[in-house]
Amino acid sequence: MRRLAWIAAATAIAVAVATPAAAAPPPPEGPSWHPGIPPIATPWTAQVGPTNALPEYPRPQLTRNRWQNLNGVWEFARATVDQAVPAGQSLGERVLVPYPIESALSGIQRHEDRMWYRRTFTVPAAWAGQRLVLHFGAVDYDAKVYVNGTQVGTHRGGYDGFDLDVTDALVGTGPQELIVWAEDLTDATGQPIGKQRRVSDRGIFYQGSSGIWRTVWMEPVPAASITSLSMTPSLATQSLGLTVNGTPGQQFEAVARNGNKVVGRVTGTVGTPVAVPVPNPKLWSPDNPFLYDLQVRLTSGDTVGSYFGMRQIGTLRGADGKLRIALNGKILFNLANLDQGFWPDGLNTAPTDAALKFDLQQDKAMGFNAVRKHIKVEPDRWYYWADKLGLMVWQDMPAANTGPIPVEWRDQFEAELHEMVREHQSWTSIVAWVPFNEGWGEWDRTATGRIADDVKAQDPSRLVNAHSGVNCCNSKGDSGRGDVIDFHQYLGPASPAPSGDRVSIDGEHGGFGLKTSNHMWFGDGGAYEMTPDKATLTAKYVENQKAVIASAKSCGISASVYTQITDVEGELNGFWTYDRQVAKMDLKQVKQINQQIIAAADGSPGNVPQPPPGTPGLTGIAYYPLDGSFADEAGSHDATVVGGAAFVAGHTGDGVSFDNGYLDTGAPLIDTATDYTAAAWVKLDRVDGAFQTVVSQDGPTNSDFFLQYSGADQRFAMSFVGVRALAPTRPNPGQWYHLAGVRDTVKGELRLYVDGQLAGTAGACLPQAAPTGNTVIGRGKFGGNPVDFLDGTVDQVHLYDRALTPAEIQQLFTSGN
Repeated sequence: MRRLAWIAAATAIAVAVATPAAAAPPPPEGPSWHPGIPPIATPWTAQVGPTNALPEYPRPQLTRNRWQNLNGVWEFARATVDQAVPAGQSLGERVLVPYPIESALSGIQRHEDRMWYRRTFTVPAAWAGQRLVLHFGAVDYDAKVYVNGTQVGTHRGGYDGFDLDVTDALVGTGPQELIVWAEDLTDATGQPIGKQRRVSDRGIFYQGSSGIWRTVWMEPVPAASITSLSMTPSLATQSLGLTVNGTPGQQFEAVARNGNKVVGRVTGTVGTPVAVPVPNPKLWSPDNPFLYDLQVRLTSGDTVGSYFGMRQIGTLRGADGKLRIALNGKILFNLANLDQGFWPDGLNTAPTDAALKFDLQQDKAMGFNAVRKHIKVEPDRWYYWADKLGLMVWQDMPAANTGPIPVEWRDQFEAELHEMVREHQSWTSIVAWVPFNEGWGEWDRTATGRIADDVKAQDPSRLVNAHSGVNCCNSKGDSGRGDVIDFHQYLGPASPAPSGDRVSIDGEHGGFGLKTSNHMWFGDGGAYEMTPDKATLTAKYVENQKAVIASAKSCGISASVYTQITDVEGELNGFWTYDRQVAKMDLKQVKQINQQIIAAADGSPGNVPQPPPGTPGLTGIAYYPLDGSFADEAGSHDATVVGGAAFVAGHTGDGVSFDNGYLDTGAPLIDTATDYTAAAWVKLDRVDGAFQTVVSQDGPTNSDFFLQYSGADQRFAMSFVGVRALAPTRPNPGQWYHLAGVRDTVKGELRLYVDGQLAGTAGACLPQAAPTGNTVIGRGKFGGNPVDFLDGTVDQVHLYDRALTPAEIQQLFTSGN
């Protein structure tokens, strides 16, 4: 049966009703377990052994007072396709459950496509008369479970749990044999794998984790029992929406408490939603992560403990008019750290509960109020600590391979996505679902939009971020669905603007790196930009995060995600080393700037000065008719030829045809700190995958702007680096077009006009710096080098110190000049 799990944090009462697990049995006879040696060890590596492998109660939001942990030393062997179940046979190796077999802590420390696990267990005599349920936190990826040689269940999915009632397979009262078969082909299939690969690429993908990787445990339950609770707080009705799932027709009573004080009580029927009153609720927030206790009891006897927080995630328009994320009806910037959830000793599995908690504690200590759980799903206790510590969680769906998911795997991906939402629907900390990252696995933009709608229908109480990094990598483009517009930019931050009923966020940025001797997985590695020492790394972070404030003020982003909490294998861009032994930045400075961001990004208007009126008329501040000369007929900045160029027949009179050359005006004619327009007639000799620039202005490294033909899109564009206002169609070679590119600082956008008509817009809300380089005609600048030379003819170039109106651009086009 599928696990009706729901994940969150245990409260004092919920934990108190769960008695400690019975001591782990002695290791089986025969070969003994020995841990492997990880390349680097965490502070918790040496604390792990056969008798204390993750002994904590694994399901904090649904606790009972009797259970037994089955973690510890199991027998292990490689399996083959269609091999008979080795019932009654001792296996030749020993593995420490629940650490994945590739990990050092497992004692196996190698990958197997298929594997057997075996152990025995004894049902306590005190459990007589009850049903026995086995719980598997997660097995990656396909699993079959046998008790006393009888198959009791199967499961597919590496990130969700499952439960099996094995009562009917028990034999007598002595030892019972438990065998688990697992198959994990990882990136050889279309299964959801997140960052796992069979072989690490020493870059952004990591060593895979196969087999049992979360706690295995068992508990007795009555014939009529509770399987899960579904909880959704409502501030509007001052109540907790509750559905008790379990044996149909059973009656129950639910009691909510603040400490020993009863705050609400309700009765109902299993499967039917009820509202538990929570009058004048104490609200959960990162600053005050208050949690209520909950007890649910069937009238037939089964009783479980749980907890919940009262909070509401939504959107609200700020004083600047931009739509922003709100918590409990107030705008709150989500300042998040990217969290991959990998460990050098346990890989997918943290060595101890204290280790699992550590990363979240550091997030709080550094002033973050949110975490993006990056394409991985954690054990329940991770979300418990997020609830308890007060961190808002953006929960990703684990991606399949980076290419489109094969047709035969798409239904499975969607099923696992909805199971992830169902199992995690009651965690207070989770505020958003993220189905896709950077287009990995996406097969169709319309399908992505439908999937986002389906998730929103499943859980209307949270935000849905259809595609994090919609501007990046393998993305199929913006479906327009979901609640969020999410851009990635390294080093960033990204600066998308909210639009319509969708907020905007910077889903990933940063990634500054530092090497730390004796604390690197491969002894080396890299990042998006490396730094030489701790002081430089800290300064880079602080300066980069100051830009987050500018992006929030000018563009209206509601959240940012910095990469990342720790180094991971070859990625050296963490606040901490991969082994969690060394803090790589001055964390006091980190906390200071982080607190400034949350305080400043409150929805108040940014400092966007009104642009001056500019020079009236359609001649502009510079005008190059290019009729037999390079004279500036509006000003005093005559152009000079650099490289090959010649006068030919133009659109009106002469024009200039380029042969790997360009025109240099000798000065920065455009004040990029305010509004401006560049216009020209252009005829392209070729239309292919190469960029061609009509007009630009040199910056320190890249052009301040490009009025261009974008080879990547095969369309005309008005561009900044990483931002393009694109025409809708491909131009024809040999045809004259009139282009006008407008920078509008008040609206925060770029506009492109083709032949007098608006052809494309793009958000460009961040203020530009003052000009530093010359205005040029016929090329651009990128990475410090001249690039994108025009292969065609240009004519009638105008430059303006204001944003022309649509009517003026139409008039300029009609005039032919």
